Amino acid sequence: MTIYQILLLFLLWVCLPHFCSPEIMFRRTPVPQQRILGARVPRSDGKILHRQKRGWMWNQFFLLEEYTGSDYQYVGKLHSDQDKGDGSLKYILSGDGAGTLFIIDEKTGDIHATRRIDREEKAFYTLRAQAINRRTLRPVEPESEFVIKIHDINDNEPTFPEEIYTASVPEMSVVGTSVVQVTATDADDPSYGNSARVIYSILQGQPYFSVEPETGIIRTALPNMNRENREQYQVVIQAKDMGGQMGGLSGTTTVNITLTDVNDNPPRFPQNTIHLRVLESSPVGTAIGSVKATDADTGKNAEVEYRIIDGDGTDMFDIITEKDTQEGIITVKKPLDYESRRLYTLKVEAENTHVDPRFYYLGPFKDTTIVKISVEDVDEPPVFSRSSYLFEVHEDIEVGTIIGTVMARDPDSASSPIRFSLDRHTDLDRIFNIHSGNGSLYTSKPLDRELSQWHNLTVIAAEINNPKEMTRVAVFVRILDVNDNAPQFAVFYDTFVCENARPGQLIQTISAVDKDDPLGGQKFFFSLAAVNPNFTVQDNEDNTARILTRKNGFNRHEISTYLLPVVISDNDYPIQSSTGTLTIRVCACDSQGNMQSCSAEALLLPAGLSTGALIAILLCIIILLVIVVLFAALKRQRKKEPLILSKEDIRDNIVSYNDEGGGEEDTQAFDIGTLRNPAAIEEKKLRRDIIPETLFIPRRTPTAPDNTDVRDFINERLKEHDLDPTAPPYDSLATYAYEGNDSIAESLSSLDSGTTDGDQNYDYLREWGPRFNKLAEMYGGGDSDKDS
Repeated sequence: MTIYQILLLFLLWVCLPHFCSPEIMFRRTPVPQQRILGARVPRSDGKILHRQKRGWMWNQFFLLEEYTGSDYQYVGKLHSDQDKGDGSLKYILSGDGAGTLFIIDEKTGDIHATRRIDREEKAFYTLRAQAINRRTLRPVEPESEFVIKIHDINDNEPTFPEEIYTASVPEMSVVGTSVVQVTATDADDPSYGNSARVIYSILQGQPYFSVEPETGIIRTALPNMNRENREQYQVVIQAKDMGGQMGGLSGTTTVNITLTDVNDNPPRFPQNTIHLRVLESSPVGTAIGSVKATDADTGKNAEVEYRIIDGDGTDMFDIITEKDTQEGIITVKKPLDYESRRLYTLKVEAENTHVDPRFYYLGPFKDTTIVKISVEDVDEPPVFSRSSYLFEVHEDIEVGTIIGTVMARDPDSASSPIRFSLDRHTDLDRIFNIHSGNGSLYTSKPLDRELSQWHNLTVIAAEINNPKEMTRVAVFVRILDVNDNAPQFAVFYDTFVCENARPGQLIQTISAVDKDDPLGGQKFFFSLAAVNPNFTVQDNEDNTARILTRKNGFNRHEISTYLLPVVISDNDYPIQSSTGTLTIRVCACDSQGNMQSCSAEALLLPAGLSTGALIAILLCIIILLVIVVLFAALKRQRKKEPLILSKEDIRDNIVSYNDEGGGEEDTQAFDIGTLRNPAAIEEKKLRRDIIPETLFIPRRTPTAPDNTDVRDFINERLKEHDLDPTAPPYDSLATYAYEGNDSIAESLSSLDSGTTDGDQNYDYLREWGPRFNKLAEMYGGGDSDKDS
């Protein structure tokens, strides 16, 4: 603890004695004997209010924070007027921190704080006290509330919310210009003493900046601070409590201040005269060099606009301001000619685009320089007299006719001779040619406007002494029309006339087209080549004509087709005409004139099939393909049926074949000898009672002895084939002449019919249906045979 803090605690101890030994006396007053404190206060209803004196009265307790003693800090004392000092009363404390932070002596009522208290954590505590009879535990005083208020000491230094501040102020600012405000906070109690009263001062940054002690506002302290001289400043500000007096606590922060730029510097050219060179062949827009004026400012304050303000080359050159580099790019404005002029002089000015009126006195914010441009000679290519040529010629001119001439010269002083040629990539058909000496362009093939109305050629002019120096020019040749094509039918006409047609009936409207393009437009005339007794042509005078009938009724059985020649002519010079023939079919029509049927005689139609016919043919092909696919699928899925389908054909052995084999003599499928001796099977001999789909290697089975019963043998072979996974499922039924013992049906063979004891009646076979009629006929007539 510092000496200042010890003196402060001592002064507080002397000036405020009730802080150290507060004692609250409680005076118990019986309820019947009430003491009246204060004056009577009349109420609105006429009654008088009385104030009752309580047994104990409460005041606030005060406690200094940050106690550093070794013992518990004494807060105060509670005492009731009922306390006789015999220990019969017990004091109870409850509320904020009771029992932990604050403890009370049950007998004496002394209150102590058990640890150091920080006012910045909590400024006051609210507790409740009560005095009870220790023996009966009944309260002798009602519970009452009191407050322990923590008195502040200067134990917190001022703090800034930021360790480093960043601020800026324009350069050349006047003295006192506000830069930024910094504020420090003190956690001590501002309502008690000067512990929280903060005063600001500057520790670093003088004499450029100052700070207001009360507000913390930093201001400029020097006039005309120039960014170009110094841009960054670091200022250290101190905040001190206790009003800045000695012994107060303090905190510091750093403020980095940047001077921002203003336009206080004009642009300056580093040279008074600049020399540039340019070739005379440089095309328009070519950059020949650059000029640049320096400006100490930055950003938009350093932006410069360049212009040519004087000189003898203002018409030949231009200058463009490059925004990124702040340079003036000088470009060629018009074509140059070394032979005409070799030196140009320009006066270029550079001026700031953003000028601050406050700094006009530092101006003017512009500068000028002289630019001298020398034109250098080059070997130039020939120059044509025009940028392009247009020639017009009729399509009927003779081959070799000159259609125009191009002219070119060498602009150099040497004036080399010129050689002309055609770029054959623009005249692949070699219709034109050019005279290499004088540039005369003439035809080498006949022209046809209907094939190509325009020809775009390129003529090349090159120096004979230096062929690499060449120039190209476009030559456009327009072919003018000549009436050299006769009109024709516009379309093919499929014309028919009804058998019941009347004279003057319209059967067809025709029109014509012409490849020529006369200036006055197309005009056609229609007529018949010869007088026709059946039809006539009526010109509509609008480039169309109508075909009309001249007689009443036609007979398609007599004449089914008429050919009508029609003459079509134009009105241009010379007149061109052609004859087109209409094929008119005679057809049967209804009363409305709709065609129903025509002669089946073949007509000459244009080659090719219509869209409908092609679609019909495609549909037929698709239907045939579908039928073939279905037939193949049905044939593949068809089951293998036996060859003997009639159930009336009764034999001892029923064998099904999928092909016609050897007939009844073919007993290879049920050879009993083969069954008894499987080794007798011929190698790779296929069965003929079925169509083998897959070949399997035959299994070798042991040979059965000769005395083996056929039933046992067949059962053994059947079981063996049932368990054989490689055995194919043959649809073959082989019945052997062995029925076993105790057959119920017995034998139906007629071999033993004669050895029976008595005659049998086979008439019942007729009742079994038509399938047994054959047996009934064979055996039903036995009696008649015997009788005979």
